[in-house]
Amino acid sequence: MKYDERIFNSSVEEYKEMLINSKGSFLIVFDISNKEAFLSIAPLSGAMHELNLEVCAIGIDKKSENLDALYEVWNAYKRKNENSDKATALIKFISEVEKKSEGNFEKLFNMPHILQANDSCFEGAFTLPFRHEWFKDYREKELGDTCKKIWKEVYNLKENENVSIGFALIPKKEMLGHPLEDYLDSYAIIWNMNFSCKNYAKVSMNAYTQKKSMLEKGEPVSELRAVLLGCELCKDADEKIFIEYKKASEILKLNRVKPIDASFFIAGKGYSGKHIFGEVIGYPSLNKKTRWQSPSQMIYKLDFFPQTALDDRQPAARVGFTETLPIDIFIETCNIDWKKMRERNQKTKEVADKCSVIKVSGENINGLKTEFEVGLVKPDKTHRWVRTSDTDVREKINSEYFKRTGIMAGTMANLPGGEAFTTPEYVKGTIVGDVVISIDQSYMLSEKEPLVIESDGKEYKVISGPEEIIKKLEEKKKECWQMILNQEKFKSLPHDIIELKKKNFNMINEFAINTNPNAKLCEYLIVNEKIAKMMHIALGSGFEPDRATEYHTDIVINAPRQKMDVYGIDENGKQHWIIKKGEFVI
Repeated sequence: MKYDERIFNSSVEEYKEMLINSKGSFLIVFDISNKEAFLSIAPLSGAMHELNLEVCAIGIDKKSENLDALYEVWNAYKRKNENSDKATALIKFISEVEKKSEGNFEKLFNMPHILQANDSCFEGAFTLPFRHEWFKDYREKELGDTCKKIWKEVYNLKENENVSIGFALIPKKEMLGHPLEDYLDSYAIIWNMNFSCKNYAKVSMNAYTQKKSMLEKGEPVSELRAVLLGCELCKDADEKIFIEYKKASEILKLNRVKPIDASFFIAGKGYSGKHIFGEVIGYPSLNKKTRWQSPSQMIYKLDFFPQTALDDRQPAARVGFTETLPIDIFIETCNIDWKKMRERNQKTKEVADKCSVIKVSGENINGLKTEFEVGLVKPDKTHRWVRTSDTDVREKINSEYFKRTGIMAGTMANLPGGEAFTTPEYVKGTIVGDVVISIDQSYMLSEKEPLVIESDGKEYKVISGPEEIIKKLEEKKKECWQMILNQEKFKSLPHDIIELKKKNFNMINEFAINTNPNAKLCEYLIVNEKIAKMMHIALGSGFEPDRATEYHTDIVINAPRQKMDVYGIDENGKQHWIIKKGEFVI
C-alpha cells in the first residue's frame, strides 16, 4: 500500500475510543481548503461506521447558504412545541407528508451531532484531533494534470460555476467491497479535482453513509437536503403539501437552497438508500404532466428519463462520476487524447447507422458460444440512436438530442470514457459474460465460470454462472421490483411510467462497443466496459425513454478472447464490419 496503513488503522481505533458511547447521526463540516481536515474524514468515517453511526460530510468555501438554510430548519424543528411562526409553518408541512409516510418523514428533522473543523481539530459534539498522517502524495503532478484535463475536456468548466464534488466515506470493513487502498486513492483524486478548479469555480463537497440495500432508509442529513432542494424546485405546484412547503420556505428563507451547475462524484460500494419523500409523494412537474422520484432526476433531466419530454423546465446541472479507482488507472484512462477516442466512437456509429441489425458471434469455448443479434430499427421504421460519447458534459442541454427531438435534456458522463452504445430494439441469442458485472459494486467474472444469458428478443434469462453472482443479481432485482410496487402503491409516479418500468424489467436494453485504448482489465466495471475491442450489454434500463426501468446492470464480454466477429447488415443485405476475430477493422 502506498499509504501508511498502520497509522490509518490506529487512527480509526483512536476515533472509535473517543466516540464509543455515541449514537445517532453526525454532520462533519469542513472548509474545502483544509486538506488536513478532509483527509482526516477517511479514518473518522471508518470509525463511525464501525460503531454503526451515520455520517454526512459537507465541505464549504468559508460559508454556505445551503448549509445555513439547513441549520434554520433544524432550529425551527427544535422549537416545535413553542409558539413560533417558523416552527408552526414547518410542522404543517411535515404533517401533510406524514399522512402518507407513516412516521418515517419527521425523523429526518432531528438535528445530528455536529463537528466543525477549525485549523487543528474537529469541534462541537466532541473535540477530535485531525488524523491525516496516513496520507502520502503519489504521482501528484500527473494526477493534477489529469484532473485539469477532465474539467477542460469533459466539462468545459466555466468561471464562477457552482460545482459539487462528491466523495466516498470509508465504510465498515464488511462493506468495503474493494481494497482499502482504492478508497484512500479516491481521497487523493477528489482533493486534486477540488484543488484544480476551486480558484475559479465555486466548489462544495459532500459525502454520506452508503447502505447495503436500496430499501434501507437513507442517511438523514443528505435525505433532508434532498427534500429541501426538491421541494424548492416544486414549491409552486398547487398540491396541499407544496402549498404548505412554500409557506415554510418563505418564512425560513429556504430559497437559499439552490441546485448546482455541475457535479462530479466518486462512488464506493452500496446504495444511497430509500428516498422516502420521492417514494411516497414524488416531485411534480409544474405543468402537471408528470412526477419525478428525486431532485437529482429533475436537476439533471437526462434524455432517457420518460419524464424529461413531459416536464418543460430546463436541466439545471450536468453530472459526471467514477468509482473508487486506483490512481494509476484513473490517470492512464482519463489523461488521454479525448478527440482521437471520440473519432473511433464516430466510426462505430457510422457503421451502425447504416445497418438494420448487428450480428455478434464468437468461437465455441468450453462448450459456450456468444452469438446474438441486435435489432436497431423500431416498428415505425425509425432507427435507434447510436451514441458516440459517454463523457461529454460540456453543456447543460444536450444539443444533439435537442436537434433530434426538440426536447431540452441534460448531459451525463461516466469516467473513464470510451464506448459507442445504443438502446437496442431487441437482443436475440446467447451472451457469455466473462469479464465483470455491476450490481451493488463490480464483481469479476471468470473465463472458467462465465455468466451465460439468453434472450428471446423480449426477455432475458440467466442460464448459468457463479452462484454468488446470480444470487446478488436476484436480490437486486427483487428490491427494484419492490420499489416499483411502492411507487405504484403511493402513486408517486404516473401510472404509465410504472407500467413502462414493469414492461422493461427483464429486457436487455444496452449494447456497446468499447473504445478506450488505455483501459486494461481490473476490478472495476466502469473501466472494463471501456476496454477497446471488448463490448458490453446491460440488463434492465436503457438509454431511451421508452426503455426505462429501476436498475441498469452492465456485463462485459471479452471479444478478443472469444475471437468475436461483429458486423452490421443493411437493408440490402450488405455486411459492414466493426470487429473481426476480436480486432477492430474500422
